[in-house]
Amino acid sequence: MGRQLPVCTFRKTDFNFLINCMNAKVKNLIVRAITGAVFVAVLVSAICFGYATMGLLFAIITGLSVWEFCSVVNTREDVDTNRTIVTLTGVCLFAATWFYCVTGFNKAFILTLFPIIYLIISELYLQQKSPVNNWAYSMMAILYVALPFSLLNVISIKSIANTTNIMYDYLTPLAIFVFLWASDTGAYCVGSLIGKHPLFKRISPNKSWEGSVGGAVLAIGISMIFAHYDTSLYSTLQWAGMALVVVVFGTWGDLVESLMKRQLGIKDSGNILPGHGGMLDRFDSSLIAIPAVALYLAICESYFR
Repeated sequence: MGRQLPVCTFRKTDFNFLINCMNAKVKNLIVRAITGAVFVAVLVSAICFGYATMGLLFAIITGLSVWEFCSVVNTREDVDTNRTIVTLTGVCLFAATWFYCVTGFNKAFILTLFPIIYLIISELYLQQKSPVNNWAYSMMAILYVALPFSLLNVISIKSIANTTNIMYDYLTPLAIFVFLWASDTGAYCVGSLIGKHPLFKRISPNKSWEGSVGGAVLAIGISMIFAHYDTSLYSTLQWAGMALVVVVFGTWGDLVESLMKRQLGIKDSGNILPGHGGMLDRFDSSLIAIPAVALYLAICESYFR
C-alpha cells in the first residue's frame, strides 16, 4: 500500500486573511489614485492660471515641506531645530523671491535675515545638546527645500526689457513637473519589465539603469510635444536638453532623499498625502532638478540665444 500523501487544507481564516489583504491593497490603490489625481490637478491648475496662484500654492508647499524636513531631522537625539522659525524663514525666502521677480523690490530679502539672525543667536540661550547640529540642519532646510522652490519664481517670472511689465512663463515650470512624472512612469514601467542592472544598489536597489533610460526616453519624447506647440521660448534641442537635465538631476534628487531616509531610519517623510507619503516624498526629485534647470536655462540664455 503506497504512502498516503499529506492533504493540503485551506482554512476559512486563511481565506478571510487573503480577502482582507486584497481589499486593503485595492483600497490603498484607490486612495493613492485619487490623491495623485487631485495633486496633479491642483498643481497644474495653479501653475497655468497665473503667477499669483503659482506663488500662493508653492509658498504653502514650501512651508509644509520645510516643516516636514525639520520634523524628520528632529527625530535624531542630537537635533532640535525650531520648526516654526525655520519654516517662517523658508516661506519668507520664497515670498521675497516672488516679490522681487514681480515688482523688482529687492529689499524684500531683508525680511529673510531677521529669522536667520534669530536662529543663530537663540542657540546662545536655549542650552541645547548640540547647537551646531541645529544650525546646520536649519540652514539645510532653507537651502535644500526653500531655495529650489524659490527658484521657480526666477524661472517663470521675467521682466520685459525697457518696461515695467513682466511676462509669466507657465510652460517651463509645468514642463519640469511633467518631465519628472514622465521619468518616474517610464522608469517604473521599463524597470519592472526588463530592469536587471541596479542604478544605485546601496541606496535604492529597486532602481535600474534600464528603467532610468526608459524614463529619459519618455521625458525627451514628451519634450517634443512642448517644442511642437511652443518654439518661441526654446528650440527643439533646448526642450530636449531640459528634459534630459530634469531626468538626470531628478534621479539624483530622489536618491538624495532616499539616502536621508535611510540615515534616519524612516520609510516616508510624512503622511500628509494619503497613499503617497509626505511632501518631501512627492517633491524630492524637483529639489535638485529645479536648481539644475535654472542653471541650464541661464547658460542657454547667455550662450545660445
